[in-house]
Parts: sequence; structure tokens; C-alpha cells
Amino acid sequence: MPDNKKFFESLSGAGKAIAVLTSGGDAQGMNAAVRAVVRMGIYVGAKVYFIHEGYQGMVDGGDNIKEANWESVSSMLQVGGTVIGSARCKDFRTHEGRLKAAHNLVQKGITNLCVIGGDGSLTGANLFREEWSGLLAELLQQGLIDEEATQKYSALHIVGMVGSIDNDFCGTDMTIGTDSALHRIIEVVDAIMTTAQSHQRTFVLEVMGRHCGYLALVSALACGADWVLIPEMPPEDGWEEKMCQKLSAKRAGMKRLNIIIVAEGAIDRKNQPITSEHVKDLVVRCLGFDTRVTILGHVQRGGTPSAFDRILASRMGVEAVLALLETNANTPACVVSLCGNQSVRLPLMECVQMTQEVQKAMDEKRFEDAVQLRGRSFQNNLRTYKLLAHRKPASDLPVSNFNVAVLNVGAPAAGMNAAVRSAVRVGISEGHKMFAVNDGFEGFCKGQIKEVNWADVGGWTGQGGSLLGTKRTLPAKHLDKIAEQMRKYNINALLVIGGFEGLECLMQLYEARTNYEEFCIPLCMLPATISNNVPGTDLSIGADTALNAIVETCDRIKQSASGTKRRVFIIETMGGYCGYLASVGGLAAGADAAYIYEEPFDIRDLQSNVEHLTEKMKTSIQRGLILRNENSNENYTTDFIYQLYSEEGRGVFDCRKNVLGHMQQGGAPSPFDRNFGTKISAKAMQWISKKLNESYRRGRVFANTDDSACLLGMRRRALVFQPVVQLKDETDFVHRIPKKQWWLKLRPLMKILAKYKTSYDVSDSGQLEHVVLNRSKASEATAAI
Repeated sequence: MPDNKKFFESLSGAGKAIAVLTSGGDAQGMNAAVRAVVRMGIYVGAKVYFIHEGYQGMVDGGDNIKEANWESVSSMLQVGGTVIGSARCKDFRTHEGRLKAAHNLVQKGITNLCVIGGDGSLTGANLFREEWSGLLAELLQQGLIDEEATQKYSALHIVGMVGSIDNDFCGTDMTIGTDSALHRIIEVVDAIMTTAQSHQRTFVLEVMGRHCGYLALVSALACGADWVLIPEMPPEDGWEEKMCQKLSAKRAGMKRLNIIIVAEGAIDRKNQPITSEHVKDLVVRCLGFDTRVTILGHVQRGGTPSAFDRILASRMGVEAVLALLETNANTPACVVSLCGNQSVRLPLMECVQMTQEVQKAMDEKRFEDAVQLRGRSFQNNLRTYKLLAHRKPASDLPVSNFNVAVLNVGAPAAGMNAAVRSAVRVGISEGHKMFAVNDGFEGFCKGQIKEVNWADVGGWTGQGGSLLGTKRTLPAKHLDKIAEQMRKYNINALLVIGGFEGLECLMQLYEARTNYEEFCIPLCMLPATISNNVPGTDLSIGADTALNAIVETCDRIKQSASGTKRRVFIIETMGGYCGYLASVGGLAAGADAAYIYEEPFDIRDLQSNVEHLTEKMKTSIQRGLILRNENSNENYTTDFIYQLYSEEGRGVFDCRKNVLGHMQQGGAPSPFDRNFGTKISAKAMQWISKKLNESYRRGRVFANTDDSACLLGMRRRALVFQPVVQLKDETDFVHRIPKKQWWLKLRPLMKILAKYKTSYDVSDSGQLEHVVLNRSKASEATAAI
């Protein structure tokens, strides 16, 4: 990577001082961002300072502003909240307070600020930057600094990262802390559902979100709640009666519980608050149901950060340092954002103004505008929830006369059931008859096919594994029997949800079209595998749940060594030949190395890693973590690496090994996987409906073009339907992986944060863009969550 090295030299931080602070409300993942800023800053040669207690610490100065070193941020990746403290500061809102803050920064030579907080914190930082030259002039006039300092520190550079569990900041798909807050909410909802079912109760859950209904909306989507109330889209007048009718109908349909989710800032059309107690009283008065209220409160802010938040915060922290190194006196303050699967930089004040526009729209009762200003991701969430939660009367449904079958293929992956539920309900809403196939194509050729209705998939969203059953059997040897069953049930379209086998299945059916007209129908595949090894997509259903399982286990394993002698853990992950779980799990867990097939390694690399770890262990580092993908090398096995580290580290550290195995495949799906599965499945069914209408001629469906057999995948900023025939050239069929994998660019990031000298590919670093309507919360891509 010679070009990247050259680029890094031009971005040297030598002689620069960067300060990082967290301000406003805390959010899980802030520590990961602080860690990334500190280590990346030190890596490029800058001095890095902590500012403790947010802006209050900046105003008070003294010991609140301390230089950080590499070890300062050890063992903080898995800690919730912010270890450098956060406070809401009245002093900083005054001119005198900002003058003190400027003086304290100049004394330390700090002219680069990385601010992690919400829109109020970032607005304050921008005001500080605009006033900077005037503040220095005042300090010079008062004799507190000299002319040389005024010239040397003439410009203040600001880069922001949004840390807020509410996800209420326009310009980024996800803010740091949101995914972790969703984890807390879904854990509570899943637990409450079991007790509600036992007693046939209705539960009203109040979640955070004074001005933003994101948490309420997405958690409702993730658990299949019966009703949700959010500030951006108040219910129509007369909602009380409609809600009670729906709850009553659910009970009449033999459902034993009801879940209603209320955002703390929920309002009606007259801008009057709708409280959880009001909703409870309404249900009790009108229906007589046994109803309870649960207010989650600050539980949502607490706990360890999720894998998603750790990775997001680490990527943003590194990007923030790069942005600071590239700034000049004319560069506007920017905020590092996530668009789809890509980091971008946006002008800070454009994002703040857009965020303020949302509140203004709500105040003026322009609720449609408020939803639109929240961005495509929010709109898509709301549209999908309405589609799946509220069944239209049969008289209002279109009549399509099409039969669509859905099946799972390959190994089970968390989120598959959410995808099946979504497909069935969207298909019924489109007027189709939906058929479920048990046990993949093996069940298909045996005729294990049955029609499913709306209620059959109720409660599937939170279930792990595959309720339909799944097998790895490919269709090539059973084409006659499969074609016979398709004729028998008159199947007009097929939705396959699965991993690499699913792609192979679709390719085989596509190639069989020349001999079997039964396969000349719309064919669509959704990637669902923990290995994330399907070509044509950056992410697969189930991978996030597996990552969280790995990260939680690594946290526990590392904690087991606390207070003991120095110890290194060798952890083996699944993934076949795909190193996604080992690499990204390593980044999220703070691993020292991750061995994978895609990046060949030899005994010299292993020796270098041992020596590097030995050096670190001689300082204050107590624990080391090494991840190894199960098929990374046939000779350098987990046992071999364990024995090598044990021998070479003798006298400095001892070793333990763990093979995580199938625990990575089990468990309830994460909020991300529930919603990713739900959303892309809904999109796939809408595509199938469109293709069915396009290919219906002379009383039958006939579709044999390349674009009628597609995989729906997430590519950088967009969800894209890609003909499977075009994916052949992108696929390594021997090792069952894509030839190019985006996450390999994250590996140098893991190495840098583990104190290795390496090249970091900055060709994908975010360039300054502008906020535009309907790109403010980015594409439908991370409409994933």
C-alpha cells in the first residue's frame, strides 16, 4: 500500500494536540470512540488529551485536562457510559465561560477538538470555534497569553461524533449508543412477553425519546408490538377506539398478550402528551384487560455497548482523527456520520439545522414533513411497521391469484424467522397466497409445503434459529421432483432465505430454466448466514447476532483473568473460510490479532505477534486476546497457536484456549438482525410482486431474463437487486467466499488500535458532503435498522 503510506505521511500529526471530550447525556460506545481517538492520535504522532467532565472540565481546566497515553484507554472498550465523565455545563453557555475554556486549551497547546455528544454539545462546539479568534484577542488584551500564542494557535478545528441513544441527529443513519439501547429494550420486551403470556396481560412499555420516536418505532418493529405511539407521527383522531378494536381482535384470535410501546415524547394531533398511564387507563376502561405499565428509563442508557456500537464508534473515532489532520483554517466544523455502510463527513451546522427543522415541523403540526426530515431510514421503518402490524380487511386487499413460496436453505441464522414473517405478511397484503416450505429443498421435493396465513407467523420475530426448518440440500439432483411440486401447488414465485447454499440453489434453478419452464418465475434470495460470506452483499441476516455472541463471550473470558497473572486467550470462531467474524469480532472485542484465510500468515508472522504481545505484557497490559477463524490455515491450527504462544510466552504470560462453536449460531436475534431481516424481506416481496405483474402473460407467469433471478444485498449505501448470474465472477466457489470483501479494510484499524505499525487504507475516508433532504438519514441501506 505505498500510496496509503505516502498519504499518511502527509497527514502526520506531529506537533499537533488533539483533545477529546464527551458531553451531554452518556451513551454506550462513547468509550470505544474515545479509545479510537486516543490511539489513532498517538499513532499519527499527535499529543492527545482527555477533557474530563465535558465542557465543565474545559472551563475549570487544571487536572480536568490531562494528556492520555496508550494504556490510558486499555480495558475500556467493553465499559458502558463514558469513563472520562460527562456533564451539562451552564458556564460554557456564557462568554466568560468560553473565554476560560479558550485560555485552558491554549495553555496546553490544544487547537483540535473531538467532541462526542448530541446536537446541543456540537452546536456549542461550533460557536466556540466561530468565537475563537475573538477569544484569543481578549486573552491577549488581558495579558493572559502573548502575541506568539495568538499566532501559533490562531485556528480551532472541530470534528464531532454523535453520541445519543435516541438517534435523533439528522445526517447519520445511526448514532453511537442507539443499537445498545435497542438491545436493552428488546431484552426487556422478550422477558416481559413470557410473563404477559402466562397471565394474558397487556403491557404498556415506555421507552426514551422525548423528541424522537426512533427507539419506540424500531423496538416495535423488532418485537412485533400491537401499537406504537411516537412524536413524529401522532395517531389520527379517534385512535383510542381503533387501538382497542385491534387489541380486542388479537385476543379473539387466541393471542394471550398485547404489547404497546410508547415513546416518552408521544403526542396527539393537538400536540398534547400521550402518557403510558393514559394508555393503560384507556385499555382497562374500554376492554377490562389486566394491564401493566413498565417504564424502562435509564436502563436503556446502561450496560455494555453492543458489537455494532463498538465497531461504529471505533470507525468514527479513527475517521475523526483523519478529519482533524486534514483541516485548515477554512474548513467548516464537520460531523463524522454513517451512511449505509460507509463513513462520511458532513458540515456540522447543516446537520444541526436539519435536526432543529424536525422539531419545528412537529411544533407546527407538520407531521408528514417531520417524518420526511428524519430521513429515508425512519420513513422506511414507519412504512414497514404499518404494513406488518396492521392487517387490512380482506375486502381491501388486492386479488393477485399468485402463489409465492418461501423457504430457508443452509445453516440456521438468527433473524431468518423475522424475514419469513415479513415475507408472509407483505405477500398477503399484496394479495398473494403464501406457502411455507419446511426443511429447504429437501422438504420441497417431498411436498412439505403448506399455505400460511397472517396469524401463523405471529410472534416469530424474536425466535432464533429457523422455525421452518432448513437443510443444506441443493436442488440440482431433485429438479424433476421440485418441478412436479411447483406444478402441483402452482408456485409462481420463490423467495429463498439462506447462506452460500441459497446462492448456489438460485444459480442451479436459473440454469435449469432451459429444461424446466416451472423455474421461469421470479426467484429472489435474501442472504442469511452468520459467516457473512455471501457475494453481492456487505451484510447478512444473522451475522450481527453471532458477532454479539462472540464479543460477549470474549468480554467474559477476558474478565476471568482480572486480578490474576498475565494471560493470553486464543479464541476460535466459526465462519468457514470467511474471516468476517474473527476480524470484525476482533475489532469489537479489542483483540491483539485475528488470523484469517483471506490474509495468509506464516511462522514469522506468528513469532512477530508473540514478541509484540510479550512487549505489551511487560507494561501494564494484563490480558491478551487472539482470534482465529476455524479454517484460517490447515497447519497453524488453534492447538498449534496455543502451544506456540504458551512456549514463547513462558515466564511472561500463560495461555488458555476456547472454541466458541455453535453458541455463535444460537440465541435470540439481535435488534439489528430482526430489523434487517424484516426490512429486506418486505422489499424483496414488493420486488416479487412487481416482477409477477411484469411477467404475467396469457394467463400464466413466464420470467426467464437474468434480472428475474436476483439476490437482494446491501452494497455500501444502497440495497441492490443483483442477478445471480452476474455474481458468478465475484465468487470463489472452492472456499465459498466473495473474491472481494469490504471488511478487509477494517483489519488495519484493528492492528493500529492494538499498537501495530501498519498501513491504513484511507482511500475510502469520508470526504465532506452536504446534507440534502432524503439523504439526511441516508439511503435505505442501513434502513437495516
